[in-house]
Amino acid sequence: MTSTEHPNVAAVNDVLAAFGSQNRVQILPAEARTAAAAAEALGVTVGQIANSLVFDADGVPLLVLASGAHRVDTAMVASLCEVASVRRATPDFVRDATGQAIGGVAPVGHPVRLRTLVDVALARYETVWAAGGIPHAVFPTTYDELLRITGGVAAEVA
Repeated sequence: MTSTEHPNVAAVNDVLAAFGSQNRVQILPAEARTAAAAAEALGVTVGQIANSLVFDADGVPLLVLASGAHRVDTAMVASLCEVASVRRATPDFVRDATGQAIGGVAPVGHPVRLRTLVDVALARYETVWAAGGIPHAVFPTTYDELLRITGGVAAEVA
């Protein structure tokens, strides 16, 4: 199976197509498990990378699409989501919630739609890059498209 045939890549592409996006997943020559690595591979600023971070919000998965230039303020996000705590999820929690492994979690293509916050800082970029379901897959998008395809809520997360 090639990377473009991977079920996670296909799931992301299916969501993009279903929402009428012209964008599709692209395969990088090497894994890009961090925003810095993805930015370097793409020749863009780290702020243009939409990190798909899954948190455990009182036992419920919460997806935060944060600019690669930001560190998520979990206390602020917990308050915004009206939950007692938001903490970094374990790798098993992430895989159970998304069907994808940390380092390649896409904003879409999960077994069920996750509650999602989208960092307002991403709005300043014409093109934003997000993971495509595996560590060496990405796709170009826009802030508005991220909101639309995820059903996410615009939020200050850092």
